[in-house]
Amino acid sequence: MPRLRLPESTYAVVTPVLNERENLDRLEGALSSQTVAPLAWVIVDTGSEDGGIERAEALAGEHPWIRTLAVSPGRARGGPIVRAFNAGLSAVPRGVDVVVKVDADVSFEHDYFARLLEAFAAEPRLGIASGACLEIREGEWRPRHVTAGNVWGACRAYRLACLEQVSPLEERMGWDGIDVLKASARGWRTGLVDGLTFRHHRGEGSRDGSRFAPWIARGRVAHYMGYRPSFLVIRALRHTLSNPAAIMMIAGWAKPALAREPACSDETARAYLRRQQRLRELPKRAREALGMRAIGRADQASRP
Repeated sequence: MPRLRLPESTYAVVTPVLNERENLDRLEGALSSQTVAPLAWVIVDTGSEDGGIERAEALAGEHPWIRTLAVSPGRARGGPIVRAFNAGLSAVPRGVDVVVKVDADVSFEHDYFARLLEAFAAEPRLGIASGACLEIREGEWRPRHVTAGNVWGACRAYRLACLEQVSPLEERMGWDGIDVLKASARGWRTGLVDGLTFRHHRGEGSRDGSRFAPWIARGRVAHYMGYRPSFLVIRALRHTLSNPAAIMMIAGWAKPALAREPACSDETARAYLRRQQRLRELPKRAREALGMRAIGRADQASRP
């Protein structure tokens, strides 16, 4: 592999954790091996009962660039993550260029952050970015596809100037879609970095228990974000082809809609989303959801 030109920009990592002791050592190994080291890794505990905070403190004792914090978990789903991330930001060194929210259950190659920083350096309007997400399916690491502009919540990087514009992040489920909407509506580019991948070792929704719960939650988020009803129904039906439980996304959207619950207050972001969901845009969204766009090596499956 040719040696990368090391970027001049800097980054810090914030990891909210809840009962992630078994994952912390793997993530520490992935961060320690980076060709461009983070200025800081801030581990923020939200009420772990598995010895995770003790393990985080032990890692901090081994490495001066690791810091630990603890915050009250709260009750709202999504809220503890955002609260932990915001708390972690307070411990990030001043002058950092990029802040990365990294979940404990991911890993990546040794040049992941060098290449990520190069992408930010090459495109000044890149505001939020990540690699493509690989998860185990049928014994192989395979990519999960997203529509254009979306960024994986498990390993998302913010240019600091963009983060300041989309803050405060909303303490609720769907916060990691709302921030992308706000950024896009304000002229920032968001999305995946070509050829860059990370491994997600725990499938999305695996902690939810009920197979319906994650789909109902997605529906509620869709209502809050201001989805067009037609787009929501089409999206739900597409997902039912691989998971019949996805039909509950419609129910999750309908309940707050019928109750006239408030939507996201950022009208600019809502208007931007609805433009992207117009009928004439549906073929493009469908191709993206099926992975029919160039994302480099993310399209190459590899054995674990």
